[in-house]
Amino acid sequence: MKFIFQTTTTILALLSVANAAPTNSSSIEDAQKTVPMELTLGVKQVPNIVNDTAVDANLAAKGYSLLNASSTARGMTGILKLNEATNIYGYDFDYLNLTVEYQSEKRLNVHIEPVNLTDVFVLPETLVPKPEIEGDVDSFNFADSDLVFEYDRKNFGFEVIRSSTGESLFSTKGNPLVFSNQFIQFNTSLPKGHVITGLGESIHGLLNEPGVVKTLYANDVGDPIDGNIYGVHPVYYDQRYGTNTTHGVYWRTSAIQEVVVGEESLTWRALSGVIDLYFFSGPDPKDVIQQYVSEIGLPAMQPYWSLGYHQCRWGYDTIDDLVDVVANFKKFDIPLETIWSDIDYMDSYKDFTNDPYRYPEDKYREFLDELHNNSQHYIPIFDAAIYVPNPNNETDNDYEPFHLGNESDVFLKNPDGSLYIGAVWPGYTVFPDFLSNNTQEYFNELFQDWYDRLPFDGIWTDMNEVSSFCVGSCGTGRYFDNPVHPPFAVGNAPTQYPLGFDKSNSSEWKSISSSIAATATTSSTSSSSSSSIDSMNTLAHGKGNVNYPPYAINNFQGDHDLATHAVSPNATHAEGTLEYDIHNLYGFLQERAIYNALLEINPDKRPFIIGRSSFAGSGKYIGHWGGDNSADYYMMYFSIPQALTMGLSGLPFFGVDVCGFNGNTDMELCSRWMQLGSFFPFYRNHNVLGAISQEPYIWEAVINATKTSMNVRYLLLPYYYTLLHESHVSGIPILRALSWEFPYDKKVSVVDNQFFVGDALVVTPVLEPGVNFTKGVFPGNESVYYDFYTHEKQNFTAGKNETLDAPLGHIPLHIRGGHIIPTQEPGYTTAESRENPFGLIVALDSEGSASGKLYLDDGESLEVEESLYVDFVASKNKLIAAPFGVYNASQPLANVTILGVDDKPKNVMFGNYTAKFDYTNGTVYITGLQNYTSSGAFSKEFTIKW
Repeated sequence: MKFIFQTTTTILALLSVANAAPTNSSSIEDAQKTVPMELTLGVKQVPNIVNDTAVDANLAAKGYSLLNASSTARGMTGILKLNEATNIYGYDFDYLNLTVEYQSEKRLNVHIEPVNLTDVFVLPETLVPKPEIEGDVDSFNFADSDLVFEYDRKNFGFEVIRSSTGESLFSTKGNPLVFSNQFIQFNTSLPKGHVITGLGESIHGLLNEPGVVKTLYANDVGDPIDGNIYGVHPVYYDQRYGTNTTHGVYWRTSAIQEVVVGEESLTWRALSGVIDLYFFSGPDPKDVIQQYVSEIGLPAMQPYWSLGYHQCRWGYDTIDDLVDVVANFKKFDIPLETIWSDIDYMDSYKDFTNDPYRYPEDKYREFLDELHNNSQHYIPIFDAAIYVPNPNNETDNDYEPFHLGNESDVFLKNPDGSLYIGAVWPGYTVFPDFLSNNTQEYFNELFQDWYDRLPFDGIWTDMNEVSSFCVGSCGTGRYFDNPVHPPFAVGNAPTQYPLGFDKSNSSEWKSISSSIAATATTSSTSSSSSSSIDSMNTLAHGKGNVNYPPYAINNFQGDHDLATHAVSPNATHAEGTLEYDIHNLYGFLQERAIYNALLEINPDKRPFIIGRSSFAGSGKYIGHWGGDNSADYYMMYFSIPQALTMGLSGLPFFGVDVCGFNGNTDMELCSRWMQLGSFFPFYRNHNVLGAISQEPYIWEAVINATKTSMNVRYLLLPYYYTLLHESHVSGIPILRALSWEFPYDKKVSVVDNQFFVGDALVVTPVLEPGVNFTKGVFPGNESVYYDFYTHEKQNFTAGKNETLDAPLGHIPLHIRGGHIIPTQEPGYTTAESRENPFGLIVALDSEGSASGKLYLDDGESLEVEESLYVDFVASKNKLIAAPFGVYNASQPLANVTILGVDDKPKNVMFGNYTAKFDYTNGTVYITGLQNYTSSGAFSKEFTIKW
């Protein structure tokens, strides 16, 4: 959500504006101070991955040998003895415990940890669930396992083999294991031409091709290509086309990590913790995804209304702005489900507050009541840091969230036990510690009080990597200056415009470029405070040098310092746990605490949370948005592989800031993106303070494009909700890569500019400016595809890159034959839509068959007591709908559309009734069925024959 200057170069260039005028919040005085710029500068690091002089641990290390190996009922144990100490990046451990556990027929665990666990962080199961043995703990038929563990004793290495094919899935043989107090490394071989996915979160294509380096360190940064961003998901999927199998590898660790993908190898490093590897055998991609997600935590069942359209921006300065936006959506008849607030609503950017002048409580509450009366919703942002009030200012010191937390001892500490005080939006701040026993109660109380005053419908979490604008405990001794400005200019008007703007908006561009040239300034400011640390061999006692580890990762900040835009690694949690060991968990733990706090407020309702930072298992509590993207076509493209990667990471409820966050969008880009975004599970438009407005009603062409795609989305709400439930119970993503749907066709392994919604719909967007067509592939030699809008069967050739007409305002959408899609007539809100008649789209395959399903419940209950499942099967000119469950969907069935019927039927029978129908171009349109289904579309089984 934040417009933050991320690189040292850019920060230095802004020194001249660091003391710029304050923001327009009425509660901030003009004389307010600014966080000194020098406090934002870390110590410059040289990442090992780009340091030619750094020691290659794979060449220098001597490895371990296996002693005392013995069998167990579920695997084996042994001791690994260090062959020779090299202490490359920390102190080598002399002895390690090895445990191998066959947890099920499709899951294998390899666990390696030091015999002496002093100063070693072992990730507690209370923080991140640990997959457990299935079945009888004391017995296992090893012949049933599709995974086989083999090892070399001398110069220990191990291999995991798939028994059904004999292929090596993972092998460290021939490469030394490195296990030090601040550096763990193992290598596995990969087949040449490998297809590796996962290892989120970053802005990259779906595949992790040779040369990719993934830094797994949660980072507050605005969506750089290939840099580490907000979330950490230490799992990869290896799709093998030689044997048509896929397996997954999950390292259950919260450590700072780095993964290097080579031509025929994968190197995985961590800077603390233990090795706790889980292998999932698949054998198909969707099998592996479900196996993994089922273990880390199945995704939350989101409320039905979450599938509606969401509108936000940083810059809705007053409550009147929100009122106007909601009114404008209604004026232009553009569906609006939820309006969001960025930090504008806060009193001086402080959590749990509202500005008394711009967002007065009485007017605020009146607005929320009106929203709720119209079945609409409201989501405010919540930042991770809590403001430290100035004790010398009586008014400022009246901030209960700090005092309550300080008295309850719930904030992070410095190593000496004093409060760790960083700097975020309101000024110098502290950070809740989610390892403290009192933090949940603290959140429960504050969220309840906030909700009682201003009844929101969910929470948007931000800055929870956890982010801090300064390096170290910079507020120690300085919080008497509070409130202080952030150490950069806030809300500068962006001068970035999307690709093609100079051509499609040539007159406007001429004026803009002249203005930029006239006001451009340069800065020769440079910093002499940064120095370079040799990242080769620092041997500090105990846990080591946690602020500047001997192995330097490529953290995507200008100086690569781990504490730049982050709480310092030596910040201390309850019972002495260091941020260094669990930094990647901060957002996950915060969001879990908010989830529980929302349950305290409404115990029977599903909490709705959209979070920024995430970890393995976050999907159990939150949906996720893609962070601070840019208003340009390349970011629109990257949203697709990002969505797919989040899906296989257990976060299927995902979307990005459509039309772009940073920079200025334009009509063409916003038109294309509003349509693409309408097919993502989470559909929200959001942009930065100072940028031009980009609500869809700003441009007439965007209004028309938006209404077209929104009409499709709302028509498909029953289908999306069914997919949401399927994901909730199985872990399968809502959006699916072509390579998951066609796992034996290697040609589609590289396709990440298209995607499936469920198994039935293929979306092929336009991802470049100035064109009226796009290209896409439609796999499957026997597959049939239909144009969604015309219902016409397409003459596609499997594997061919087809050219599709796509004038502005049209996004190609195709239905895959063999599927039945439930629909419902669109309304202005999801609540209105749910009151409308149902329909069915039956897309027959080449054999004249199709199947589908529908799931319904009340859309909000946490524990569902009444639900409805409907199975649809069509074959041999007959459709059967078989419902079961007690949820009463009282709306009738209005129509059924059957695609792929070669000859016009003589008649159509709905049960014993002759139904009205039309036949055009191979499609049967059956209408008037509400006459026979007044008790509810799926109140009983029915048959349609044609």
